[in-house]
Amino acid sequence: MNLDLPFVDHDGKPVTLRELMQDGKPILLSLAYYSCPSLCNFHLNGLNDAFKQLEKPIGSEFRLVVMSFDPREKPALAKAKRANYLKEYGRPEGDAGWYFLTGEQGSIDPITKAVGFNYRWDEEQKQYAHASAAYAIAPDGTITRYLFGISFDPKTIRLSMLEASKGQVGSIIDKLILYCFHYDPKASKYTLAAFNLMRAGGILIVLVLGMFLLPFWIRNRRPDRKIEGEVR
Repeated sequence: MNLDLPFVDHDGKPVTLRELMQDGKPILLSLAYYSCPSLCNFHLNGLNDAFKQLEKPIGSEFRLVVMSFDPREKPALAKAKRANYLKEYGRPEGDAGWYFLTGEQGSIDPITKAVGFNYRWDEEQKQYAHASAAYAIAPDGTITRYLFGISFDPKTIRLSMLEASKGQVGSIIDKLILYCFHYDPKASKYTLAAFNLMRAGGILIVLVLGMFLLPFWIRNRRPDRKIEGEVR
């Protein structure tokens, strides 16, 4: 994905996706249009419901980027839409992690093509016909996960973003959890990876045994000390 295409954020400032990930944090990209009367709202509401259940606020481990695919929409509309969702989100400490972008057709088209997002204008309904999905984007522009639908599992979102960070965010425990789970596209969520879980368990057993046996091994390897005054 081209991360250097020019867009404008909700405050009217020029920005690129690369700039939003320059600190190594991935983005969760959602393609929508702000005047959408139905599906976009359901999609963003579903994301917001999941975000409210995450332990850490948006921006601490990843950023949300909502990008309008309608080139007629401008920053003022993006700002108003963002304000509505931040109010519903209800966690001011996470406000800085939300970006609502607008752009020209020349910037929009490469992004929609890269993620396989199809849409068309329905003249009869006077609205766009489009799909509903969010995309986990790694800092190098790799699309690491597709999250389809209008409702989302908080754990799936977080694990997807940990995976997209390529080890840049999350604790050691988070990385161990991610190692023991794999994404099941049929279930649209992460499930236990039996082989990795068994391997991790085996490594843990070896480490625990090593902690107990190491003192005995060191004691047995230590050379005998001669006692002062010992008869030779």
